[in-house]
Amino acid sequence: MTLAFTALTLRLSPMRSWKLIPCSSHLLYMQTATPSFTRQISMDAKSVASQLKSSGLLRTQGLVGGKWSDSYDGKTIKVYNPATGESIADIACMGGRETNDAISSAYDAFQSWSKTTAAERSKLLRKWYDLLMAHKEELAQLITLEQGKPLKESIGEINYGASFIEFSAEEAKRVYGDIIPAPLSDRRLFVLKQPVGVVGAITPWNFPLAMITRKVGPALACGCTVVVKPSELTPLTALASAELAIQAGIPAGVVNVVMGNAPEIGDAILASPQVRKITFTGSTAVGKKLMAGAAGTVKRVSLELGGNAPCIIFDDADLDVAVKGTVAAKFRNSGQTCVCANRILVQEGIYDKFATAILGAVKNMKVGDGFSEGVVQGPLINEAAVEKVESLLRDATSKGAKVIHGGKRHSLGFTFYEPTVVTDVNNEMRISREEVFGPVAPLLRFKTEEEAIKIANDTNAGLGSYIFTNSVQRSWRVAEALEYGLVGVNEGVISTEVAPFGGVKQSGLGREGSKYGLDEYLEIKYVCLGNMNKE
Repeated sequence: MTLAFTALTLRLSPMRSWKLIPCSSHLLYMQTATPSFTRQISMDAKSVASQLKSSGLLRTQGLVGGKWSDSYDGKTIKVYNPATGESIADIACMGGRETNDAISSAYDAFQSWSKTTAAERSKLLRKWYDLLMAHKEELAQLITLEQGKPLKESIGEINYGASFIEFSAEEAKRVYGDIIPAPLSDRRLFVLKQPVGVVGAITPWNFPLAMITRKVGPALACGCTVVVKPSELTPLTALASAELAIQAGIPAGVVNVVMGNAPEIGDAILASPQVRKITFTGSTAVGKKLMAGAAGTVKRVSLELGGNAPCIIFDDADLDVAVKGTVAAKFRNSGQTCVCANRILVQEGIYDKFATAILGAVKNMKVGDGFSEGVVQGPLINEAAVEKVESLLRDATSKGAKVIHGGKRHSLGFTFYEPTVVTDVNNEMRISREEVFGPVAPLLRFKTEEEAIKIANDTNAGLGSYIFTNSVQRSWRVAEALEYGLVGVNEGVISTEVAPFGGVKQSGLGREGSKYGLDEYLEIKYVCLGNMNKE
């Protein structure tokens, strides 16, 4: 079966026409300018792209077995700047054959990489981290160019993403086994931890670096090799980070990158018995397909899937802290994160004050191209994302919700959307049931702590959640009652490389980051030594 686990996305923009372009026997929607609307890429973006190309960080080929490679049939797809709709680069459109070769390269490299000492792997990962930090500005520019987030946020992502490589370099030397007291005197019992094997890492577009390093760092630290499949919307950051991995001295075949035809790449990863684990960040629907597809070869699977994060504001919360934390949790990356505050539950005693305060904060948010000074919100990734936001708002307002700010496309055009605040939302509206993935803050009213917990848990998702209260007792009660893998108390940005990240229910399996994240890439082997009392 064909599993389109990263959709061949329709990159629609206003005033544009569309045509179907074949890519490796599949059809991709590609953007073409109409005669009445021809626009060159902005000088700022063009200058950035030129500088990145001259630095060697703007790569357009895949990486297979340590060699940069075009697609075997010569097909390419375009990468666009979501802030302008303009083409940045044509990248190799790879498919099943290239992926199988990448898997073979990773499998061959595993035979030697898994036998290197932890100290050697640690040193190479540390060199990779140093190079990522040395090229922080260029990498941040690349993220803003292909993903659209403000440059300051992109720099933050480089710091965050690189931290997983640094942490993995440190933890590589701390993958310990055990000695178990034996029940018989002539036996010795050992537990060894060994790398699982070749890993297929499938990453999304919203954090083009961090979602890769969060997977590849621990995999390499444990002795695994990887085949990375980045999103076709944002592959350039992945390729740049792979170039730096090569410069760090990580051996050929240990890190491979293929991108292009998502269904073919996915089928190859799922079918190969040489791939022993899949790690995926993306939608719940796609995660379910991956679980089903992985059953054929009984691969290990770790999944970080969609969320529906509640952000609960209690009457006793510090209003300033609550507003600051909620805005950070909601509007970071234009609302395009799996742990964004999707439903803002406000207790009735503070509801009106909070609505007024968050309205004031949102009104001051500057929207624009991520390279522009003072911008805190960039564009949404594509037209489909804008249309989803519009659909959810139409449903909410038709059922009684009130837009008190925003609620429409921004005057900048393209895929820019106004920061939006909506009041009188209830938990039955689609905007409360589905992941918005846009800059919309829906405010729901509740009366009691018990009611808030019930509303918060009334979803199949269970990734991120947030509480704002000045009561220590309440913070413990509610944190323990929430059915979520992550809980932030009086804080809106809680992700860190030293803590486990992951969800419960249909938000996924396994954890990333921290010492617990390394366990996802290790097999436990029990060894029993007998006849120990004999010469």
